[in-house]
Amino acid sequence: MRRRLVAGNWKMHGTRGSIQSLVSGIKAGIGDIKRTDVAVCPPFVYLSDVGAMVEDTPIALGAQDVCQVPGEGAYTGEVSAAMLHEYRCQYVIVGHSERRHIYNEGDTLVAEKYIAAQTQGLTPILCVGETLDQREAGETRSVINDQLDALFVLEGGVDSLDRAVIAYEPVWAIGTGKTATPEQAQEVHDFIRRKVAERNPGVAERLVILYGGSVKGANAAELFAMPDIDGGLIGGASLKAGEFLEICAAAE
Repeated sequence: MRRRLVAGNWKMHGTRGSIQSLVSGIKAGIGDIKRTDVAVCPPFVYLSDVGAMVEDTPIALGAQDVCQVPGEGAYTGEVSAAMLHEYRCQYVIVGHSERRHIYNEGDTLVAEKYIAAQTQGLTPILCVGETLDQREAGETRSVINDQLDALFVLEGGVDSLDRAVIAYEPVWAIGTGKTATPEQAQEVHDFIRRKVAERNPGVAERLVILYGGSVKGANAAELFAMPDIDGGLIGGASLKAGEFLEICAAAE
């Protein structure tokens, strides 16, 4: 049976004071979470602080992005997978919708970041999903096909998903006031799992697929009850310790 995962993406939020309070609140309630993996992904500048706070706890540390280039080099502003590994990161988000649509990261670049993360032993959380225009045009499956195919043609192909997580993010349900129903989310999760199963049924069965579209304490249980939704990639709700723990409890 697949183990659940709830990962908090803090995006560009926080101060040293606020993250101290947030992590303390999560730590206070994490003991009740037994069957779900929990991770937090702070901004780069807080990785050291948060890493120290979650050491010797069940809370894993993740980063929000990574450079596609292995090793070192003249890449001003970038952070390598080796650097993240040195800070004891276990996860890294790649291809988040904001990276794709604000910073114009294409499918091939995202796939390269995914591979770079795995070369350093990090577990990439590969984000896929469609915009509102694409959904209304009936292009959801073709968009996700392209996003996954960019990965399958690189080294490791579908087998690399045995060491990764996929997060389905309907871009139209992030900060728009629109919300995907559990049935809409399940339909896409099922499609992703079936697409992977065409290449490797065993990997598909083990693959953890998260939902990442405005998950809150109020709707988490209904979403996580769907057979192919294995947890959540949580945005705004991960900035409130009580609500984040409520989501984690729903995954239990």
